[in-house]
Amino acid sequence: RPSGRLAGSQAAVRLVGELYAVFKLRIGFAIALSAVAGAAIAPGEALSAWEMAVLALAILMSAASAGAFNQFAERDLDAQMARTRNRPFVTGRFRAGPLWFGIISGLLVASVVIAAWTLNTAAAFYAFCGAIVYGVIYTLWLKRRSWLNIVVGGLSGSFAVLAGAAAVDPNLAAGPIILAIVLFLWTPPHFWSLAMALRKDYAHAGVPMLPVVIGDRKAAHVILAHTVLLVALSLLPMAYGTGWIYFAAASLGGGLFVWRSIRLTMNPGPKAAMANFHASLVQLSLLLLGTCADSWLGI
Repeated sequence: RPSGRLAGSQAAVRLVGELYAVFKLRIGFAIALSAVAGAAIAPGEALSAWEMAVLALAILMSAASAGAFNQFAERDLDAQMARTRNRPFVTGRFRAGPLWFGIISGLLVASVVIAAWTLNTAAAFYAFCGAIVYGVIYTLWLKRRSWLNIVVGGLSGSFAVLAGAAAVDPNLAAGPIILAIVLFLWTPPHFWSLAMALRKDYAHAGVPMLPVVIGDRKAAHVILAHTVLLVALSLLPMAYGTGWIYFAAASLGGGLFVWRSIRLTMNPGPKAAMANFHASLVQLSLLLLGTCADSWLGI
């Protein structure tokens, strides 16, 4: 009996891990935080704790539906890449059939209904747009066809920021719009850095990520240009009322990202690219958390 309970616990832990991976909840939490930051930076009456929790949950659900659909639709592509060949839809652990399609669709519908019912239709609309951009435009249309795939795909994070801001006031102000543009500019250098680190994988699968199309050296300079632009733009909300906490977070994270991007241009390759990828995560985390802290602490 003890061994049976242990096996059951291990199976449950394994299932939770597989669901976490299939729904891409690591990315989902980042997108949900983007929505919270959008609400925090928006001028107007702040959302209650309950409304903020509902906002985060709705965006997490919409992002999770898009993430699961991405793996559902790309199981043939995932099978060709070392990084993704053990995903549950590839191994057959999860069967990609009508049941899973229904779960994914139902999750998206539920997220939109929750946002519309509890917040407003504008927030629900942006939540829906974010999922459609990632699930349909990026996954089905652009990923296998154009190096612009992740450029357009970056709009999914931008829509999360707009959803949060719209929950406060559907008439979007300058601050949230700028933050949404920063998220749009952040995604390409973040993902191109990963694509450079795993360039052989993407080349083998025939995915036209920028480093595959133009080579590491040219891609590194494009990454640096994107990074400099997004970091410069991330300081602009200071003109619209953000305080020193936001400035410190944006400057520290942005400085790290720019420095790593410069290092990447000096020595383009997997090691420097992965370091830049991690720097982009630090930069985004500091920016979003700094946005929230600046608003909530009010100092």
